[in-house]
Amino acid sequence: MRLLILIGFAFWMVACTPSGKQTSSKEAFSSDSIQYAQGFTVQRFDTYTMVEVRDPWDSTRLLQRYLLVDRTKSVPGGLPKGTIVKVPVKDIVIYTSVHAAIIDQLHETDKVIGVCEPRYMDTPAIQEGIQAGRIADLGEATSPNIEKMIEIGAELVIASPFQNSSYGPVEKIGIPIIEGADYMEAFPLGRTEWIRFYGLLFGKEEMADSIFKETEQAYLSLKDLTANIDNRPTVLSEKKFGSSWYVPSGDSYMAHLIEDAGADYMFKDLPGAGSTPLAFETVFDKAIHADIWLVKYNQSSEMTYKDLRSEYTPYENFDAFKKKRIYTCNTGAVPYYEEFPIHPEYLLKDLIWIFHPELVFGYSPRYFREMP
Repeated sequence: MRLLILIGFAFWMVACTPSGKQTSSKEAFSSDSIQYAQGFTVQRFDTYTMVEVRDPWDSTRLLQRYLLVDRTKSVPGGLPKGTIVKVPVKDIVIYTSVHAAIIDQLHETDKVIGVCEPRYMDTPAIQEGIQAGRIADLGEATSPNIEKMIEIGAELVIASPFQNSSYGPVEKIGIPIIEGADYMEAFPLGRTEWIRFYGLLFGKEEMADSIFKETEQAYLSLKDLTANIDNRPTVLSEKKFGSSWYVPSGDSYMAHLIEDAGADYMFKDLPGAGSTPLAFETVFDKAIHADIWLVKYNQSSEMTYKDLRSEYTPYENFDAFKKKRIYTCNTGAVPYYEEFPIHPEYLLKDLIWIFHPELVFGYSPRYFREMP
């Protein structure tokens, strides 16, 4: 009963408006200025800013329409149908460590009052808030503590959408859910460009634009280093997880990073922008002779060839294993997942170091190491 009362109380906090006539356009920041991201568009009107997020699994479908309105003013009338978000946002809940890192880049971690799965939150400011009790632990992202979410006064949730899934009870309590589909972007700089959307939410448009432009310049400068490379090593990525090997699809950001770093990705013709589960035999037949193998893992100790063989003996039959051309990234020891969505140039430089070390002579890699 107490939860029902709290849910009823929450409904007055946020509302969606019915269809109506839009105000005349006065575009200072239009969708035309989005350079790489394919998942969202922005249009600025007299009294609100409209951000439309496309469904990454169905390009003909709109995932969400957000109407950003100044929280210091009354909600304007005649708005189109969409989810009203009062900006700059405050009292927010985040589900992922990636979004924690983005918010940290914008210097807005003080607006976070709750997180899901805090064990994965590596951003120092977020961890400090959790330890001090300023940021609530809301449990698992798949089943967050709704009552606590309402009790702490959450006004907004930022989460990552998944295909054919819902947010369960969170959808029923009247709190806007920002569906951050940035991870489904095909191009590395497209994923980074989502910081411009988050900048709009926090009233940090100029800072977000500056971060993006600096990243873009650094990334393109590194990409230019490999523009005329003829010798492009073939590359295999990841390893088995359970019964499947989830390889980056051919239009994924990882596939594009490998290409931009001057290599030839073995599964570049695989359709899609995410990852694709394949049988071990399929991967083996295609990539047995790959020159280089990139492996990410998460464990307390450094992974060795002996460890990899013990994990699954047939790994030893790949040429990259036999020739000691495996490079690993321990995501439990370095801030890989927190950094590369915002700074793909860090990862690009690591990959250039692996594929063409002569182009970045003297460079010490940030994430990857030669497997011992």
